[in-house]
Amino acid sequence: MRPLLALALGLLAFPALAEPQLDKLTLPKGFHIAVYSDRTPNAREIALGAKGTVFVGSNDAGKVYALTDSTGSGKADKVRVIATGLQLPVGVAFKNGDLYVSAVSKIVVLRDIENHLDDPPKPEVVYDKFPTDTAHGWKFIAFGPDGKLYVPIGAPCNICDKGKDYAKLTRLNQDGTGLEDVAYGIRNTVGFTWRPGSNDLWFTDNGRDLLGDDLPSDELNRATRVGEHFGYPYCHQGDTLDPEFGKGKNCKDYTAPVLKLGAHVASLGLRFYEGKQFPASYKGALIVAEHGSWNRTKKSGYRVMTVRLNGNKVVSYEPLIEGFMQDEKAWGRPADVQPLPDGSLLVSDDEAGAVYRVTYQAK
Repeated sequence: MRPLLALALGLLAFPALAEPQLDKLTLPKGFHIAVYSDRTPNAREIALGAKGTVFVGSNDAGKVYALTDSTGSGKADKVRVIATGLQLPVGVAFKNGDLYVSAVSKIVVLRDIENHLDDPPKPEVVYDKFPTDTAHGWKFIAFGPDGKLYVPIGAPCNICDKGKDYAKLTRLNQDGTGLEDVAYGIRNTVGFTWRPGSNDLWFTDNGRDLLGDDLPSDELNRATRVGEHFGYPYCHQGDTLDPEFGKGKNCKDYTAPVLKLGAHVASLGLRFYEGKQFPASYKGALIVAEHGSWNRTKKSGYRVMTVRLNGNKVVSYEPLIEGFMQDEKAWGRPADVQPLPDGSLLVSDDEAGAVYRVTYQAK
């Protein structure tokens, strides 16, 4: 890419965004939240580069951002647009110097990206045969302990039975070969991660709509082997048969969720916290972003939650950040979380177009 073109790409004007209302957020005692960047429209998945670059995907903006904190101040002092014109590039995953990006039917890669932030390479297509449906077609992506890239294929509907072509999790090699199915019965996962030291995959799944305010619950699931089926579209939340597609089915035939997260909370990104900055009770806990409901009489979600575990059993599910919604009106919507090497935590917000940094200091 020519230097002038790269400069123009990296310094594109950002649209005016609502100011994040941090004074309305509540966190446990000792925790603090600050803006890491407020120039990331539609901010979604967060990935970390080997040199400290924070990569952020987006949805409608069609852009991928690179955030750098060159002074160590705890706030990004430079925001670059390193890719543009992509279709719903929600997912970003960093591996061996390269940044992989999802774009509905495609996975593209930006090679050696941290050495070319000011002159980003043209995205290379790694794989381009995923479905073109945009309903649940945006994709959170991540590399697993096996070195493979995991990519979901969401159901292209609220509720339907498309066999094993949709509603599943797949994986493929870094070069785009070897696509295979990993798990089935997953309506729309927009967040998954692996427990450190194991191959167990933990993921959120968004439940179907139009069964009322309180059914079904979103799910926190744990996959321990290839081929498990998590119920959709036949069984929801591990114990509720679908009124149409559940006829003749038994929920006992499917893997039940580890935790019911609540109806319509739109649970998205999640990560295990392994840092040392937060209190010891957070070590090994899952941090989950709840994007918030869109069709519930009384809105739910719009918060960041902590799932504490004893082994593989949930012992508590408590708020880490609340206040993105005030009087049934949301000014922010958490989309993903990402711990940093210093033990702080980043949170993306696609409503306010921001990334926040959560820190802890005992008093």
